[in-house]
Amino acid sequence: MKKTTILLTTICATALLYVSCSSDNNEQTVSTDLTSIGASVAIDASNGMDLNTGLLISTNTSTTGKTTETPPPLICATVTVSTPSGEDYPKVFLADFGTAGCKDGNNLTRKGQLKVTLSGPITETGSKMTIERINYSINDLKLEGTIEYTNTTTTPTVPQWTRKVSNGKLTDLQGGVYTNSGTYTTKQIAGVDTPFVLTDNVYEITEGTHTVTTSTDGTLTLTVKEPITKKYSCLFASKGQLKVQGGILNGGIDYGNNECDETYTYTHENGSTFILRM
Repeated sequence: MKKTTILLTTICATALLYVSCSSDNNEQTVSTDLTSIGASVAIDASNGMDLNTGLLISTNTSTTGKTTETPPPLICATVTVSTPSGEDYPKVFLADFGTAGCKDGNNLTRKGQLKVTLSGPITETGSKMTIERINYSINDLKLEGTIEYTNTTTTPTVPQWTRKVSNGKLTDLQGGVYTNSGTYTTKQIAGVDTPFVLTDNVYEITEGTHTVTTSTDGTLTLTVKEPITKKYSCLFASKGQLKVQGGILNGGIDYGNNECDETYTYTHENGSTFILRM
């Protein structure tokens, strides 16, 4: 088995995929197609970041009236709140990062707006958080589409949500376009006893499928193979596996051993392992 080290700076820098040289023609062919895997992971990561943003601005003391943690400086946007019907809900939050953009607490430059609409408290079964992107980008990666986060809890001690992405689109710095959609089931496995404190929250994506289609109509399907761990305090998923299928790609993504880092691996069906970084 040969290891090829790949640097994917999709979110944090230039949105380019660098592949080291290889004398194995099959491995090189696989590596040239790994940009779709990198884009898929970047899409999942940005969806998670925007979901964190929605949770943070809607859990703030000024909007809940509850005692909360002192929010970290993760949001550099101007946030306005409105109640269109004059009732408590629906409640609309508009996070405006400006046309020139601003750097958040993770040193990511965000531009444009996120519109977050709550049908009710997101901790209540049946409530929905809808996140819409308006001329929005992270580090000049243009992101479009809608995220619907619906509370489907049946057991109060195990909060659960369905996360559905519709009309998703990522446009990278070279003009590459990746449309995407999918649905995940998410359960909260830590921080349940402190509903108005977010930093101790840990979520587990237990099932679901996400598809990503390139501008050349190549489609990649990613299915949860082993539950994906996502800590609120981490930018990226830290544990779990996805099954990957599409074109010449047939293998799996492994997010590692629960460390808050940017590294993950793709293992192809022939045993070739590629180490990637976001």
